[in-house]
Amino acid sequence: MKKILLSLLVLVVAFAAFANGAKESVADKIYVLGPTPDHGWTAQAGAYAEEKCNELTKAGTKALFMPASSGETQVDYVNTIIANGDAKIVVIQVLDDSAEAAVEALVGAKIPVIQFDRFAIALKPKATLNFAGDNIQCGAGIAYWLQSKGMKAGDTIVTLYGDNGSVCIDRESGFRGFLKGSVDYTDNATGKTYHTTSVWSDAAIDKALSEYSVVCNWSADGAANFMEQKLGDILAAAKKNGGNLFIYSMDDEMTFGVLNVLESASAKDQADAAGLNLYISAIGGMQELYDVMNGKSAQAATADKFFDDMMSVYFSPSMMKQAIDYAVDFVKGNWTFKLGDEAKQPVWIVDRKNVSQYQGFMGH
Repeated sequence: MKKILLSLLVLVVAFAAFANGAKESVADKIYVLGPTPDHGWTAQAGAYAEEKCNELTKAGTKALFMPASSGETQVDYVNTIIANGDAKIVVIQVLDDSAEAAVEALVGAKIPVIQFDRFAIALKPKATLNFAGDNIQCGAGIAYWLQSKGMKAGDTIVTLYGDNGSVCIDRESGFRGFLKGSVDYTDNATGKTYHTTSVWSDAAIDKALSEYSVVCNWSADGAANFMEQKLGDILAAAKKNGGNLFIYSMDDEMTFGVLNVLESASAKDQADAAGLNLYISAIGGMQELYDVMNGKSAQAATADKFFDDMMSVYFSPSMMKQAIDYAVDFVKGNWTFKLGDEAKQPVWIVDRKNVSQYQGFMGH
């Protein structure tokens, strides 16, 4: 009920803004549709979007941020944007599959659209620009890092997906590509490029990505629920399989979910986990996770006990500001991209060795 009331309130506020916008004589507004600031990566993406739009509006470029907690709300927003008739360009972070109808409507109305982070895949060729962090390299970087820690075909591997959308599709593709030898990982921080040291078969990769896998909806609770149910089986399998356990987590929040489960597990499961060679990944750059890695967090001792090493691919939600900058460039005519082009923000590995060099975003 709270979510419904919040959505209604947001719609009322947005429609009021539309009404005011309709009175303006120049039809050059930038609309930005993104997530409601709540927690984690999406919270910060939304906060950055709101901050950027406010800055632009104060400087004379009309920009309106419209937060939503569902794709259905984004569709409602787009219908109103089209009816309002003052959109120069729309930036949209597709929240879920239902929001793909919003992108389709914008394309049908011939309103330029920049897709940010999560895409309506079928509509990528018709988007003015598709912009995101380099998710292929995120996956390739994790495959490289886990392989450098000893991961080999046949090992016990847990895969934690965020959702079934374009982001995780690309992260899986990069992971597969690195292990098959068709995609190299280039670390943007060091400039070094890495190639797989052992080519895996498709069958080995399929097994690795499916034997213990779950879609967590980008939440710590989603990962924790799965790990609570499967922890005993996973630990037993890893003990029988050489004593190695590798966890391919596609998000910082989900890595915290694993850590929380290990922290509260039974004495037997804790002993079994501590006895393994256990490595875990993440993607994002939450300062809370950096503090686990650098020893400043209360959970750092727990992580040291169970994880032989951990990392998080740097993937900042501040990219949302860059997406809006692209929209401003389009409005001003500073545009070199072609319809359907894809722009990617470089990524790199942050782990215990270099975490002190980076400031993360506050996720909670």
